Amino acid sequence: METQLMRSKSNQINIILQDRKEEIKAIPNKQNRFAESNSFKHIDSEFSSFVGLHELKQKIKEVYATVVINEKRKQAGLSCSKQVLHMLFKGNPGTGKTTVARKLAKIYFDMGQLSKGHFIEAERADLVGEYIGQTAQKTRALIQKAMGGILFIDEAYSLARGGEKDFGKEAIDTLVKHMEDYQNDFVLILAGYPSEMERFLSLNPGLKSRFPFILDFQNYEVSQLMEIATQMAAEREYRFTKEARYELRERLTRKMQEEERNFSNARYVRNVIEHAIRMHAVRLLTEEHFTTHDLIHLTREDLSSNN
Repeated sequence: METQLMRSKSNQINIILQDRKEEIKAIPNKQNRFAESNSFKHIDSEFSSFVGLHELKQKIKEVYATVVINEKRKQAGLSCSKQVLHMLFKGNPGTGKTTVARKLAKIYFDMGQLSKGHFIEAERADLVGEYIGQTAQKTRALIQKAMGGILFIDEAYSLARGGEKDFGKEAIDTLVKHMEDYQNDFVLILAGYPSEMERFLSLNPGLKSRFPFILDFQNYEVSQLMEIATQMAAEREYRFTKEARYELRERLTRKMQEEERNFSNARYVRNVIEHAIRMHAVRLLTEEHFTTHDLIHLTREDLSSNN
């Protein structure tokens, strides 16, 4: 009787273990989701809403392809090393630097290149302290917080503005050290205006070589800004009338010529649309009757009131 009871318990345990194995098999392996296919459809899908940025998209496909081939090499018993993914973004405001960096955190996590995939944005004040020793401590703490994800530092050139005696240099030195020490599960992205970033790199000769990806975020062309404007309006469930599109194109062309170096690209477009929506609301409230068509469409009048 005792023997039969032991056998019965043993069979129950085996059934439980087998069920557990099946459960584990059924759990999707998110870390290797991108490596399940050798096509680039995942990359194209993730960046489908991004206008332009052809160089960036190509670089991400290179990273992805390397991940997939490394998986194949591992299966074949060959050696493979993890990629260093630190990046430097050069571009004017509104060219998508922060948006892209945030998107990369998710993509690299899906590729299995980052263990957490979170995104931390920082500036000079988050790294530089007021007295000796504080800067290294603050910078190390920020890096530890970013481990497994992306640390994005905009206007990174501000770290070198104070000269040799400024604590910003201490922050740079700490970043450089940890870039090497934690390169397998930590991505640092420095960003800023093109000319300032070039000067920043010239002041730190050893820094440039630590960034395998240096990407230029060019100003958008008028046609691209119109595409972005259409997307932004659609996200808010608005459309432009034909006359409004003419007005917006003329305004973008004129603004780009006036502020070629400091033009804020997509930020400017967003501000124009948000102001036009407010003017659209004011216009409709002054009218006695309006239709669903009126509620949706932004007119030339709504845009022309925006200077």
